[in-house]
Amino acid sequence: MTRRFVVAALAVALTVLAHLGPAAAGTGSWQHVPVPDRVRPQAALNDAVAFGPDLAWAVGTDAVGREAPGFPLLLRWDGTAWQRQGVPGVGRQGELLSVAGTSPASVWAVGRDTAGGSRLLRFDGRDWRESRAPRGVVPTRAVAGGGETWLIGSREGAQALLRWDGRSWQDVPVPPGSVYGLHILSGDDVWAAGATGSGAAVSHWDGREWRQTIVDGFPRAAVGSVLAVSPTEVWAGGTAGFVGGPAGRPIPPLLVRFDGQTWSRVSLPTDFGSVTSLAPAVSGALAWVAVSRSQKWGPPGSTPPLVSGPDFLAWNGQSFTAYDEPAVAGEGDSQVLHLAPVPGTGTVWSVGRATGPENTFAPRVQRFG
Repeated sequence: MTRRFVVAALAVALTVLAHLGPAAAGTGSWQHVPVPDRVRPQAALNDAVAFGPDLAWAVGTDAVGREAPGFPLLLRWDGTAWQRQGVPGVGRQGELLSVAGTSPASVWAVGRDTAGGSRLLRFDGRDWRESRAPRGVVPTRAVAGGGETWLIGSREGAQALLRWDGRSWQDVPVPPGSVYGLHILSGDDVWAAGATGSGAAVSHWDGREWRQTIVDGFPRAAVGSVLAVSPTEVWAGGTAGFVGGPAGRPIPPLLVRFDGQTWSRVSLPTDFGSVTSLAPAVSGALAWVAVSRSQKWGPPGSTPPLVSGPDFLAWNGQSFTAYDEPAVAGEGDSQVLHLAPVPGTGTVWSVGRATGPENTFAPRVQRFG
């Protein structure tokens, strides 16, 4: 009877741990993962999506120089290493900005050419092919979730949102201001992060209309990432507002939380930077916050006055655990961090751009778990 109780208790404990965020489930560290040798210097990654331990996609640009605009970069994780993949339209210069998908056989990538044209690619599980963007629309980001795929873009200088209905792209009304990020739970349950002239804004789509809330009314505040855990728990991250100051003045990060009634600002263990990405745990709860260009005040009288701050913050439901990215020989800190959780696991990818030697830049891939 005692043995059965112990076995049952152990099973329950393992189940609970599997659904906790990484900080709660145990200690670990972020690891640098190399990109393929075929990726040339002056490359950068903009976005990633993972479908399992042995399948993930990352997109960006390669071979950027003073006189060379660069070429679209597409990488695939096969469970062991990142492999470079061919991009339709060989010879076109430009970059891939975003990648998202509802399944391994339905993945979309958005890009642009140096000539100013937009690119929309689709992967069917076997091949990437060019797809036609809606007439007059310049897509800048693809977002997927809840079986839905949406595009963020513009049309004749105005913001545009489009939803894929399985056969074509359909226009969706746009909330006031600008939309920078989406969290899609279903076709009639979508959260948008952005900004208006009144400050950082989060909007909710119920299938008929948007309801918008200014979550930080300070000038120039904006949010670009949003994560909806439940109707009474929604997170949004970006940069806090600021007024004046010298050129290059650091800007504080912004993280806000909705409890079903009001939005409240959440204190972070860093003073400057930008919350560029939020990632959920297996349960859907917030697990990770990425802070690009993170800095904090050094000891009084120190020179310089600012020191590096944590790059990743793991949330356990009550507090944050700070993590620094690993040092990479010949490279500096990451300037852009975008998170891509691996479904069904506690593993999460981070892709972006790091400072390279002699004021250049380099692609950066990191993994936790």
